[in-house]
Amino acid sequence: MKAAPALSIAAVLLTALAAGAGLLVIYSGVYNVAATSQHLQPVYSLLEIALRHSVRLRARQIETPALDEPERIQRGALLFHGKCVQCHGAPGVAQGDIGKSMQPLPGPLVDAMQRWRPREIYWITRHGIKMTGMPAWEFRLDDAQLWDVVAFVQRLPGLTPQDYAQATRGAALPTNPAPADEQRLLPSAERGRLALTQYACNACHTIPGITGSSPQVGPPLKGLASRRVIAGKLINTPDNLVKWLRHPKAVKPLTAMPDMGVSEADARDMAAYLSTLH
Repeated sequence: MKAAPALSIAAVLLTALAAGAGLLVIYSGVYNVAATSQHLQPVYSLLEIALRHSVRLRARQIETPALDEPERIQRGALLFHGKCVQCHGAPGVAQGDIGKSMQPLPGPLVDAMQRWRPREIYWITRHGIKMTGMPAWEFRLDDAQLWDVVAFVQRLPGLTPQDYAQATRGAALPTNPAPADEQRLLPSAERGRLALTQYACNACHTIPGITGSSPQVGPPLKGLASRRVIAGKLINTPDNLVKWLRHPKAVKPLTAMPDMGVSEADARDMAAYLSTLH
């Protein structure tokens, strides 16, 4: 009758020892975070397992459209060539310097269909993968373009270098159309919070509700909704905040804040979130 409490105490002790060992590794700095040092294989394998199950869980209810139209595949080829090759390479095309130097390595996608379903490739392309360098393309490509990329990735295993060169030769990358929700009537503060991260605003600003490393480049945005003016120039109204977010140098020519290419709809969503920061 006394065995169960003893086992419980042992389990607690083992848990405490494991937690202590983990903290020791973290605070001692013994784990090398340099990109010139690969992850230990157990760490790499654990992260891959977590990735695989996380994506499959979140993509399980996505409906896959028809992906075999030649026009869709051709559009996907151009998008892939313009957006993906620098990290993943292509048949007969090496990765760029950034892709070759990243850890974990963003390898070629020729074998992607052996590991992922089309809906899962769509989910990864749309949402990205944190801590890998894989970006979320949701704010750069519309939904049709995301599926165009998936359609082309499905064809990669059968392409020779000559096929790939022919598919991408002499054609301009399609321009990014306005997102499907560009005509939304009501701004979304929650989408605005996400947009602030996708336009890298938290790289320079500390923003309440958004994870970051407390940068000191730009002023903190806490209390922005209570400020009377924006950038010392504009009365703090939603329309003026949208103007500042989209075209900062038009408002204040000598500002260090760059034009991040924010769309009208995204700027209104961002303004909606910033208006909650009292």
